[in-house]
Amino acid sequence: MNKEFLNIIVTDNDENTLIFFKSIFKELRISIKVQCFNNGKNLMEYLNNNDAVVPEIIFINYTIPGRDSMECIDELKANPKFSNIVTVIYSEEISESEIEETFVKGNNIFMRKPSDFGTLKKVLTEVITINWQYHTSGLNKDNFILKV
Repeated sequence: MNKEFLNIIVTDNDENTLIFFKSIFKELRISIKVQCFNNGKNLMEYLNNNDAVVPEIIFINYTIPGRDSMECIDELKANPKFSNIVTVIYSEEISESEIEETFVKGNNIFMRKPSDFGTLKKVLTEVITINWQYHTSGLNKDNFILKV
């Protein structure tokens, strides 16, 4: 796949997190188009719209209002339209069993959200770089999982 940019969606009800993510994405050498949603209900309404741009990556806070992250993952993984989306669930505080559940449901990446900007930048850069490699090389994402 020859692509010049990645379409990314970030879903979080914390405005500061959305600002941090967008700021980090702007600094990367990979071109990124970002859309943000503040709850799971708005995210899924957008994606189920026929005019929606289907992103390559969706970042979802584990504890979002409207429709929780696991409901969003269930719906995304059940619809063939979204089969090429890489999903990233992130959280500051989450148990190992909850992390495991995200993978069982079909989530591709779990990211423990760091409390400082520098570490968040490093982790997001790693996630985006790995995904860029998958998208540009045509690697099979069917069994792709990662915990950072």
